[in-house]
Amino acid sequence: MTSKAAEGLVIGVGNEFRHDDGVGLVVAQRLREQAVPGLTILEQSGEGAALLEAWKGHATVFLVDAVNSGAPPGTIHRLDARAGQVPSRLFRDSTHAVSVAEAIELARALDQLPPCLLLYGIEGKDFTAGAGLSPELAPAVAKVLAQLLAERGLCRADIPV
Repeated sequence: MTSKAAEGLVIGVGNEFRHDDGVGLVVAQRLREQAVPGLTILEQSGEGAALLEAWKGHATVFLVDAVNSGAPPGTIHRLDARAGQVPSRLFRDSTHAVSVAEAIELARALDQLPPCLLLYGIEGKDFTAGAGLSPELAPAVAKVLAQLLAERGLCRADIPV
């Protein structure tokens, strides 16, 4: 087993210069500040090929991104990407050339999904140009951080990669 397979990987996705689109990056930054052993933390723009490359060799991957489905800001959508197709409606206003949902479905088609891929979509409010998150997202950031820490042992590290 490689050391990458034994670690959990958290990928925070977003654009810090489009307000709430940066929520995945904020979660990753806050998690990095906690220096949790056994977790690798990455910040990415969400481009499909980069995501597939980033999670290669990892058995357990948590991906955090902003979503815009029309639910109230701060709503958390938790999806097990291995359980079925990721609804593209969550990512309808993605600022990425290829949305996270499309990248996951491409990985599924190519048989390149990690054995455990949990997706946290945090409902955003403001995706216009500018920095900083809407106040409604602060409780969701804290809750997702707590859930990630609680669930990091959910997927077994001995799953073959």
